[in-house]
Amino acid sequence: MQERIDAIFAQSIQVKKDALALNRDAICQATDLIIQALHDKKKIILFGNGGSAADSQHIAAEFVGRFLKEREALPAISLTTDTSCLTALGNDYSFDIIFARQIEALAESGDVVLAISTSGKSKNVLAGVEAARAKGLKTIAVTGYDGGPLAQLTDVKIIVPAKHTARIQETHSCILHCICELVEEQFC
Repeated sequence: MQERIDAIFAQSIQVKKDALALNRDAICQATDLIIQALHDKKKIILFGNGGSAADSQHIAAEFVGRFLKEREALPAISLTTDTSCLTALGNDYSFDIIFARQIEALAESGDVVLAISTSGKSKNVLAGVEAARAKGLKTIAVTGYDGGPLAQLTDVKIIVPAKHTARIQETHSCILHCICELVEEQFC
């Protein structure tokens, strides 16, 4: 069992190294977009499904609350938290439009959309990004594998080049924490 544990940690470390080598510039670009939006008194809108939904809620909370330092609250919202809205939209329309419809209702010029999808293929995430683009918003993808269609739709693409969902999601967490820390440094 200890050898298996060592192998899991080694794999996770290697995926993070590979992701850093591929995405250092993209992480800087994403951070700059977010900092500019927040300086302009705009908000960050995050969304995803499953583990990516949890990540979007987690990172929105880090911006609104604090990450490492005491500072002013930063406006961020996860579109995965309103169960009444999500279930009404899913029931009345389709699960595929749950993020797009919220973008239509809540997003304003200058906001930044951060879409998280391990596969880069989630129809509702793609529709949400398309709705954001239609409103002229800047978009960031945090995805895995080869980026999927999501990476082709966004202004900034952060792609974890791996095929193991758990390793991709672990690396997403590291990337998103990195962005939080860099953003927070600008507002302390």
